[in-house]
Amino acid sequence: MMDVKVYVQVNADFNPDGLMLPRELIWEDGEKYTIDRVIDIQQAAAMKAGGQGDRYTIEVRGHKSYLFFERSSNLTGNNIGRWFVERKSA
Repeated sequence: MMDVKVYVQVNADFNPDGLMLPRELIWEDGEKYTIDRVIDIQQAAAMKAGGQGDRYTIEVRGHKSYLFFERSSNLTGNNIGRWFVERKSA
């Protein structure tokens, strides 16, 4: 069983300094999870599923997890990147 990237919808806020903070994660089945706290943000590889981006260490319902923001290589346009999580493949 391998870990795979699951691209998810995320609702995020931007503070006045431009920092992007995820607030809600919407899983592939449509279930919504409020992100209770952003613990840490750093550039890091998704070691299990592959890929590189900003790794957000988040807390959801008392559990610590990682949420990744994969930046788009396109410097123009409206698509600045995508959010993903790692999960075990079925």
